[in-house]
Amino acid sequence: MNNFTFRNPTKILFGKGQIAALDSEIPAAAKLLITYGGGSAERNGTLDEVRAALGTRAVLEFGGIEPNPTFETLMGAVELARREQVTWLLAVGGGSVIDGTKFIAAAVPFAGDPWQIVATRAVGITAALPFATVLTLPATGSEMDSSAVISRRETTDKLGLANPLLFPRVSVLDPTRTFGLPPRQIANGVIDAFAHVMEQYLTYPVNSPVQDRLAEGLLLTLIEEGPKTLAEPDNTEARANVMWCAALAQSGLVSTGVPGDWTSHAVGHELTALYGLDHAQSLAALLPAVMAERREAKREKLAQYAARVWGLADLPEAQAIDGAIARTRAFFASLGVATDLAGYGLDAAAIPAVLGQLRRHNRVQLGERGEVTLAVVEQILRRCA
Repeated sequence: MNNFTFRNPTKILFGKGQIAALDSEIPAAAKLLITYGGGSAERNGTLDEVRAALGTRAVLEFGGIEPNPTFETLMGAVELARREQVTWLLAVGGGSVIDGTKFIAAAVPFAGDPWQIVATRAVGITAALPFATVLTLPATGSEMDSSAVISRRETTDKLGLANPLLFPRVSVLDPTRTFGLPPRQIANGVIDAFAHVMEQYLTYPVNSPVQDRLAEGLLLTLIEEGPKTLAEPDNTEARANVMWCAALAQSGLVSTGVPGDWTSHAVGHELTALYGLDHAQSLAALLPAVMAERREAKREKLAQYAARVWGLADLPEAQAIDGAIARTRAFFASLGVATDLAGYGLDAAAIPAVLGQLRRHNRVQLGERGEVTLAVVEQILRRCA
């Protein structure tokens, strides 16, 4: 196992009715800005429950944060927070709202051009507003990590950032707040969490049985519980299990002391920025293709994955690996998500633009060993075209 430093300061309030606990978690004197997305939190009553929990606190609201939150939209919230001297933020929504709120938290006290927070991956920030979250869509794990991904329409950039100052102070995870989500969002959330685990697990062995078995347990749970959340929309237990999987996938526990890949995410971000695919849609197409293209470099962990997650230990290694890749793709498809670019109206003609974006963002040596060059990315994209 590699050396590591682990710290996750986010306090999790998990379960039905936990929104009421915000009253004891956010200072009574706080001047609060609630951020949210397209209005589903208003329609399903979550915002009303949040408002009731906040009582007589001074509260402002900013809605309209889109999927793949954009710098242009978020700057409206930054300007509002600065003008009204907001002291706390509260994100009510899924990963996009929470990611956007992390940027707002960093940008409000930032003295320079706020885009530099994103352009420099938030390395240089020295302050951020405190914030809490109420999660309504389990997927990205942003409710329990210090990273975010922000887009800019003007330049078709979609870039990640991370800083320890951007951990939520407290996150409320009430699985009943996810009832009523469209099937597409539910399926995307399961795939997103699955891919997060795989990026940290499917690399090469470093004698890390704790992290490996934690990862495998999360994958098995997603395979078992994910379909239930689609077939049984009011199954609170299934929703709770998927919600906790998604949070743990990005909590730092899986990644400590082990290498990480993140090729699928790096390429997927460019597909989203250029062609508007949902994040999870890009991952459903890319992850099986990465597994196939990098099968020799990942052979030991692929064989372990085949045996422990898909129960293929009795097959010869090559057959087991083939089976694991096929079953991964079939699992994504069973959730109603296309696993090739053709399913999203794209073909090989899209590849040069993706490679150009990666080159422009200096993402030219990806993967756990930096061996995934643009030539390898091209082969990966051709596998899923």
